[in-house]
Amino acid sequence: MTYTIKEASQKVGMSAHTIRFYEKQGLLPSLKRNDTGYRSFTNHDIEWLDFIACLRKTDIPITELKKIMDLTLEGNHTIQKRKDILLTHKEVMLEKQRELNLAFKKIEKKLRYFDELEESGDYNDQNSSSFCK
Repeated sequence: MTYTIKEASQKVGMSAHTIRFYEKQGLLPSLKRNDTGYRSFTNHDIEWLDFIACLRKTDIPITELKKIMDLTLEGNHTIQKRKDILLTHKEVMLEKQRELNLAFKKIEKKLRYFDELEESGDYNDQNSSSFCK
């Protein structure tokens, strides 16, 4: 089964413009064109686009995705190199998650502070030290 760019776009939740961009970046080297020159997406292409979308949500650089694609094209002897790229990115994600968790805790603390102000009816939150509470 094959899909048009519109259908592929809908399946992976990515704009056609973004898909074209990824193709120009070399992230879809196996993408074929039909007799009229339109892109023709296979299930494998859809799976790869879904993988790209997933990793892009984690802010992986396109250059790293390109490395993974290039290594994939070289064959299975590059699996460890591809794995290393993902492991390194995972560490970056874990650090970002730690930072977000700290930020989340600070937001929760501030929300509790606001709740306390509302409960007490004390809306005089003018002094600068209360900003950090």
